[in-house]
Amino acid sequence: MKFDTRDLALTAVCASLYAAINIVQTSMGGPITYGPIQLRLADCLIPLSALFGWPLILGVTVGCFSNAYYWLDPADVVVGPLVNLLAALLIFLLRRHRVVACVSGGLTVGIPIGLYLYYLFLHGNPAIQQAPDFAGTSLPVWSAFVISLSISSLITISIIGYVLLSALSRPEIIEPLKSHGLKVTAQEK
Repeated sequence: MKFDTRDLALTAVCASLYAAINIVQTSMGGPITYGPIQLRLADCLIPLSALFGWPLILGVTVGCFSNAYYWLDPADVVVGPLVNLLAALLIFLLRRHRVVACVSGGLTVGIPIGLYLYYLFLHGNPAIQQAPDFAGTSLPVWSAFVISLSISSLITISIIGYVLLSALSRPEIIEPLKSHGLKVTAQEK
Protein backbone atom coordinates (compact mmCIF):
# COMPACT_ATOMS: atom_id res chain seq x y z
CA MET A 1 0.00 0.00 0.00
CA LYS A 2 1.28 3.41 -0.95
CA PHE A 3 0.92 6.07 1.76
CA ASP A 4 0.98 9.50 0.11
CA THR A 5 0.59 13.10 1.32
CA ARG A 6 -3.21 12.93 1.16
CA ASP A 7 -3.13 9.88 3.42
CA LEU A 8 -0.78 11.68 5.79
CA ALA A 9 -3.08 14.72 5.82
CA LEU A 10 -6.12 12.54 6.55
CA THR A 11 -4.20 10.84 9.38
CA ALA A 12 -3.30 14.24 10.86
CA VAL A 13 -6.86 15.53 10.56
CA CYS A 14 -8.27 12.41 12.20
CA ALA A 15 -5.69 12.46 15.02
CA SER A 16 -6.33 16.15 15.64
CA LEU A 17 -10.11 15.71 15.59
CA TYR A 18 -9.90 12.74 17.97
CA ALA A 19 -7.69 14.69 20.36
CA ALA A 20 -9.83 17.85 20.14
CA ILE A 21 -13.07 15.99 20.86
CA ASN A 22 -11.42 14.15 23.74
CA ILE A 23 -9.91 17.30 25.26
CA VAL A 24 -13.09 19.38 24.89
CA GLN A 25 -15.24 16.63 26.41
CA THR A 26 -12.78 16.23 29.29
CA SER A 27 -12.54 19.97 29.94
CA MET A 28 -16.33 20.15 30.15
CA GLY A 29 -16.07 17.74 33.07
CA GLY A 30 -18.68 15.29 34.13
CA PRO A 31 -18.47 11.70 35.22
CA ILE A 32 -18.86 10.10 31.79
CA THR A 33 -15.54 10.99 30.21
CA TYR A 34 -13.09 9.15 32.46
CA GLY A 35 -13.55 6.71 35.26
CA PRO A 36 -15.85 3.69 35.58
CA ILE A 37 -18.03 4.99 32.74
CA GLN A 38 -16.18 6.25 29.66
CA LEU A 39 -18.56 7.51 27.04
CA ARG A 40 -15.81 9.05 24.92
CA LEU A 41 -17.39 10.69 21.92
CA ALA A 42 -14.07 10.68 20.04
CA ASP A 43 -14.36 6.90 19.77
CA CYS A 44 -17.14 7.35 17.20
CA LEU A 45 -14.33 8.05 14.71
CA ILE A 46 -12.91 4.50 15.05
CA PRO A 47 -15.47 2.89 12.67
CA LEU A 48 -14.42 5.27 9.89
CA SER A 49 -11.41 3.00 9.44
CA ALA A 50 -13.82 0.71 7.52
CA LEU A 51 -14.19 3.45 4.94
CA PHE A 52 -10.83 5.23 4.89
CA GLY A 53 -8.41 2.46 5.92
CA TRP A 54 -4.92 3.03 7.27
CA PRO A 55 -5.05 6.83 7.54
CA LEU A 56 -7.96 6.50 9.98
CA ILE A 57 -6.45 3.53 11.80
CA LEU A 58 -3.30 5.53 12.45
CA GLY A 59 -5.27 8.72 13.17
CA VAL A 60 -7.39 7.25 15.98
CA THR A 61 -4.27 5.59 17.38
CA VAL A 62 -2.18 8.77 17.43
CA GLY A 63 -5.15 10.87 18.53
CA CYS A 64 -5.62 8.63 21.55
CA PHE A 65 -2.33 9.91 22.94
CA SER A 66 -4.46 12.89 23.99
CA ASN A 67 -5.37 10.66 26.95
CA ALA A 68 -2.24 12.14 28.49
CA TYR A 69 -4.34 15.31 28.86
CA TYR A 70 -6.18 13.56 31.66
CA TRP A 71 -3.58 11.51 33.44
CA LEU A 72 -4.94 8.30 34.97
CA ASP A 73 -1.70 6.38 34.97
CA PRO A 74 1.52 6.26 32.91
CA ALA A 75 0.27 3.08 31.23
CA ASP A 76 -2.78 5.02 29.98
CA VAL A 77 -0.58 6.62 27.33
CA VAL A 78 0.22 3.16 25.95
CA VAL A 79 -2.89 1.08 26.69
CA GLY A 80 -5.42 3.48 25.13
CA PRO A 81 -3.66 3.93 21.78
CA LEU A 82 -2.89 0.21 21.53
CA VAL A 83 -6.55 -0.70 22.15
CA ASN A 84 -7.67 1.90 19.58
CA LEU A 85 -5.20 0.46 17.06
CA LEU A 86 -6.58 -3.05 17.59
CA ALA A 87 -10.24 -1.91 17.41
CA ALA A 88 -9.70 0.16 14.25
CA LEU A 89 -7.72 -2.64 12.61
CA LEU A 90 -10.44 -5.18 13.44
CA ILE A 91 -13.12 -2.87 12.01
CA PHE A 92 -11.01 -2.42 8.88
CA LEU A 93 -10.59 -6.18 8.46
CA LEU A 94 -14.33 -6.80 8.95
CA ARG A 95 -15.38 -3.76 6.88
CA ARG A 96 -17.64 -5.72 4.53
CA HIS A 97 -19.80 -6.62 7.54
CA ARG A 98 -20.13 -3.21 9.14
CA VAL A 99 -22.49 -4.03 12.00
CA VAL A 100 -20.35 -6.98 13.08
CA ALA A 101 -17.23 -4.84 12.63
CA CYS A 102 -18.55 -2.01 14.80
CA VAL A 103 -19.79 -4.33 17.56
CA SER A 104 -16.44 -6.17 17.51
CA GLY A 105 -14.60 -2.85 17.68
CA GLY A 106 -16.74 -1.72 20.60
CA LEU A 107 -15.99 -4.89 22.55
CA THR A 108 -12.30 -4.67 21.62
CA VAL A 109 -12.23 -1.32 23.42
CA GLY A 110 -14.65 -2.12 26.25
CA ILE A 111 -13.21 -5.36 27.58
CA PRO A 112 -9.50 -4.47 27.93
CA ILE A 113 -10.17 -0.91 29.10
CA GLY A 114 -12.67 -2.25 31.65
CA LEU A 115 -10.03 -4.65 32.97
CA TYR A 116 -7.44 -1.87 32.95
CA LEU A 117 -9.72 0.43 34.99
CA TYR A 118 -10.40 -2.41 37.42
CA TYR A 119 -6.63 -2.76 37.84
CA LEU A 120 -6.36 0.99 38.55
CA PHE A 121 -9.29 0.76 41.00
CA LEU A 122 -7.58 -2.09 42.89
CA HIS A 123 -4.37 -0.08 43.14
CA GLY A 124 -6.11 2.96 44.59
CA ASN A 125 -5.93 5.33 41.63
CA PRO A 126 -7.64 8.50 42.89
CA ALA A 127 -9.51 9.02 39.60
CA ILE A 128 -11.29 5.67 39.97
CA GLN A 129 -12.81 6.04 43.44
CA GLN A 130 -15.84 3.84 42.92
CA ALA A 131 -16.82 0.82 40.92
CA PRO A 132 -19.76 0.89 38.53
CA ASP A 133 -22.98 -0.01 40.32
CA PHE A 134 -25.71 -1.92 38.56
CA ALA A 135 -28.65 -1.55 40.94
CA GLY A 136 -30.07 -4.80 42.20
CA THR A 137 -27.17 -6.95 41.06
CA SER A 138 -24.21 -8.33 42.90
CA LEU A 139 -21.67 -8.50 40.10
CA PRO A 140 -18.00 -9.09 40.82
CA VAL A 141 -16.25 -5.72 40.65
CA TRP A 142 -14.09 -6.67 37.65
CA SER A 143 -17.15 -7.67 35.62
CA ALA A 144 -18.95 -4.44 36.55
CA PHE A 145 -16.03 -2.48 35.07
CA VAL A 146 -15.99 -4.62 31.91
CA ILE A 147 -19.76 -4.37 31.44
CA SER A 148 -19.78 -0.62 32.07
CA LEU A 149 -16.95 0.08 29.63
CA SER A 150 -18.33 -2.33 27.05
CA ILE A 151 -21.74 -0.62 27.14
CA SER A 152 -20.06 2.79 26.80
CA SER A 153 -17.92 1.61 23.89
CA LEU A 154 -20.84 -0.07 22.17
CA ILE A 155 -22.78 3.21 22.35
CA THR A 156 -19.96 5.34 20.92
CA ILE A 157 -18.49 2.87 18.43
CA SER A 158 -21.34 0.52 17.49
CA ILE A 159 -24.19 3.03 17.48
CA ILE A 160 -22.87 6.57 17.01
CA GLY A 161 -19.85 5.41 14.98
CA TYR A 162 -21.96 3.16 12.76
CA VAL A 163 -24.41 6.02 12.07
CA LEU A 164 -21.47 8.31 11.21
CA LEU A 165 -19.93 5.65 8.96
CA SER A 166 -23.24 5.08 7.18
CA ALA A 167 -23.80 8.81 6.70
CA LEU A 168 -20.33 9.40 5.26
CA SER A 169 -20.69 6.36 2.97
CA ARG A 170 -23.64 7.86 1.11
CA PRO A 171 -22.75 8.51 -2.54
CA GLU A 172 -23.63 12.22 -2.38
CA ILE A 173 -21.04 12.63 0.40
CA ILE A 174 -18.30 10.20 -0.62
CA GLU A 175 -18.22 10.83 -4.38
CA PRO A 176 -17.10 14.49 -4.11
CA LEU A 177 -14.40 13.44 -1.63
CA LYS A 178 -13.21 10.69 -3.95
CA SER A 179 -13.16 13.12 -6.89
CA HIS A 180 -10.63 15.19 -4.93
CA GLY A 181 -8.34 12.21 -4.41
CA LEU A 182 -9.58 10.74 -1.13
CA LYS A 183 -9.10 6.98 -1.13
CA VAL A 184 -12.00 4.80 -0.01
CA THR A 185 -11.29 1.18 0.91
CA ALA A 186 -14.60 -0.60 0.36
CA GLN A 187 -18.22 0.30 -0.01
CA GLU A 188 -20.91 -1.72 1.74
CA LYS A 189 -22.72 -4.01 -0.67
